[in-house]
Amino acid sequence: MDYLEFLETKKQHHINSGFEIKEDDLNTHLFDFQKYITKTALQAGKYAVFADCGLGKTIIQLEWAHRVSLDTGKPVLILCPLAVSGQTIKEGEKFSIPVHRYDGSKKEIQITNYEQLENIDCELFSGIVLDESSILKNFTGHYKNLIIEKFKTTPYKLACTATPSPNDLNEIGNHSEFLDILDAQDMRSKWFVRDEGMNNYRLKGHAKKDFYGWISSWACMLTKPSDLGFELTGEKFKLPKLRYIEHEIITDLKLGNGRLFNEGHVNATNFNAELRGSKEQRLQKAIEIANQTKGQVIIWVKQNEEGDYLRKYLTDCKEVKGSDTNEYKEKTLLSFANGDFKVLITKAKIAQFGMNFQNCHVQVFPSLDFSFESFYQQVRRSYRFGQKYNVEIHLIKTDTMENVVKTVEKKERQFFEMQTEMNKNINSERYGLINDYDRKVVQLTDALLIKGDSCIEVKTIPDNSVDLIVFSPPFSSLFTYSNYIHDMGNNENHEEFFKQYAYLLKDLYRILKPGRLMCCHTKDLGVYKNSSGYTGQYDFTGEHTKSVLNEGFKLHSKITIWTDPVLEMQRTKTQRLLYKQVTSDSSKTGVGMAEYITVFKKWDGSDEEQWEPITNLTKQNFDLDTWQEWASPVFRENLISYDKGELVQTILAMKAEIFELKYGCNTGLPAHFYSDVWFDIQRTDVLNGKEGTDLGDEKHIAPLQLEIIHRIVNMWSNPGEVVFTPFLGIGSEAYVAIKNSRKAIGIELKDSYFDTAVKNVRNAEVKKTQLKLF
Repeated sequence: MDYLEFLETKKQHHINSGFEIKEDDLNTHLFDFQKYITKTALQAGKYAVFADCGLGKTIIQLEWAHRVSLDTGKPVLILCPLAVSGQTIKEGEKFSIPVHRYDGSKKEIQITNYEQLENIDCELFSGIVLDESSILKNFTGHYKNLIIEKFKTTPYKLACTATPSPNDLNEIGNHSEFLDILDAQDMRSKWFVRDEGMNNYRLKGHAKKDFYGWISSWACMLTKPSDLGFELTGEKFKLPKLRYIEHEIITDLKLGNGRLFNEGHVNATNFNAELRGSKEQRLQKAIEIANQTKGQVIIWVKQNEEGDYLRKYLTDCKEVKGSDTNEYKEKTLLSFANGDFKVLITKAKIAQFGMNFQNCHVQVFPSLDFSFESFYQQVRRSYRFGQKYNVEIHLIKTDTMENVVKTVEKKERQFFEMQTEMNKNINSERYGLINDYDRKVVQLTDALLIKGDSCIEVKTIPDNSVDLIVFSPPFSSLFTYSNYIHDMGNNENHEEFFKQYAYLLKDLYRILKPGRLMCCHTKDLGVYKNSSGYTGQYDFTGEHTKSVLNEGFKLHSKITIWTDPVLEMQRTKTQRLLYKQVTSDSSKTGVGMAEYITVFKKWDGSDEEQWEPITNLTKQNFDLDTWQEWASPVFRENLISYDKGELVQTILAMKAEIFELKYGCNTGLPAHFYSDVWFDIQRTDVLNGKEGTDLGDEKHIAPLQLEIIHRIVNMWSNPGEVVFTPFLGIGSEAYVAIKNSRKAIGIELKDSYFDTAVKNVRNAEVKKTQLKLF
């Protein structure tokens, strides 16, 4: 397979594992867009349906389950929120698809609620449907992991929910993980960048199309049929008007601000106190609205005492509380859906998911909070396709809660804007990775810089013409660095990465002069249980070494770069470096992850006497003490500013006598506790790459420090010789080479990186000229 043929294989994001069926063979009750979704989901085998409320997710999942059961000869299970199972059974009767409550039998389609999961024999089923699957993120980690684990080997999976929040990574990641597409952690690493804060992730600008293309390979998303191209059917799915009616209560409670009037702001700290202080006024307004409404009403409360108060003053009402039995909850919610009583009093966590209350078009929120997501789901119980009347949402606020309403309104606007953008991108045919790039060549005084695919552009470099190769390769499939299909970071797994990498290595061996060296900067990678079945590390450095040796290089030497485990813990929050893990179960404790420079030699069998020697270093410009430091197999960060206590923890490889001589202190550790080290490599000693990022999209986990490049260039090349890097990035290797009187050749694919590299290399040439002038 040649290189271009290999690139074609990278276009397939997700391999279908289902079966084909003709749309004409599907249930006649399905609309055309529902048939299309069902057919696509059956073909995929594992699929997600993100469809807005009222678009028929129930009949889609019922027909999907029916067809999977017929094809496999085994039953299919539907997991749903509490009280939804009764509605689903009734829907099945309407569509002539029998649905039975789970009993451990071999009945075709069985249903139960999420809370019963631990009592289910999952091996019985060939298919699993998660109804209102976004409920996963509201469960504890235990439940989410239990669902993923118990159905790990189930061959057919379908997840159905309303359109997910575009910024909710937990929701998208949980679906991807459940469907065996990609681990949530790997998804975040690949397409997102984390700003300050633990879970403050943001989609990289250049990764947008590839990310949405990836979702579209295992899911569909729609808020109306026309999103999928079904314009005529979409005319039948028209939502009524939605009207928000605000009622402001002027409270007697003063917040102690020393002013005549209350401020219109509450926060998470005083919110519940404000609710209790204004309870009677707010609830009396809710009672007034309910009594004036002719039809049914839902009143959403926050606190149990609110429900107790409402029941005293309302007739023909029932409340569903968390302490009620499951049987009572389901019976009462279904009774309200049937129109058996007028007023339902309940909480979001009980009835915000799954229930169809089109029979009710008036809702009252006497205790509105900051959670837009819950509010969105609550409103959609009534405001959904199939609702015949305009929907009224009554928001009862106090004069101290103005910011709550404004916060919800702002989140709603942002949600719909981003939802529209997400639908457009996922349903566009122009998604995915770019197959073409604009090649550029910039010839400077001492540098040749090429924008393009290294595997292609390296072929323009003559045989045996490069004196030294230095680079940090993409770390397998860990990141999406650009939106080009040529990018080695855009691979689905380690195996695919090394297949592409092999094409480059062949040419790197070809262009390097005999007897000369190639220096590769690598780091091992974390492994996560959900994606790999275990927690630990992937020996990327070891696998990288194997791949290089396979192309004819010989191992020359290996340098370890010490990294601070405390900084790694603070940055990654990894469990293996947490002190509390040591004291609870140290079998899960590990150590910090070092970085490496692995040096390879081109030993092609030619006469060694003909090899060009490197004679750059002399006794005059390179003293013995410096050589002893450079010859250390471990490079360390600068320890000079550390106090004695920190040194005890961080100098585990430095000779005791050298340390005592240099710093005048003794750690008290035995001599055998130390070894030779490089201790002056600083993490911040890198080129400023801010200009090379897209809105801060790239935060490389292991940038190559300038001092390391400086030592490599000076130790293993002569002045005037050519230093080559196939991954130019923002130009670090070329920058250092030029400052040290070498020439540089570099190739970079990412547009913004290349432009920044050109600026940095020009700057190096200017600085070099200035040094000569003065």
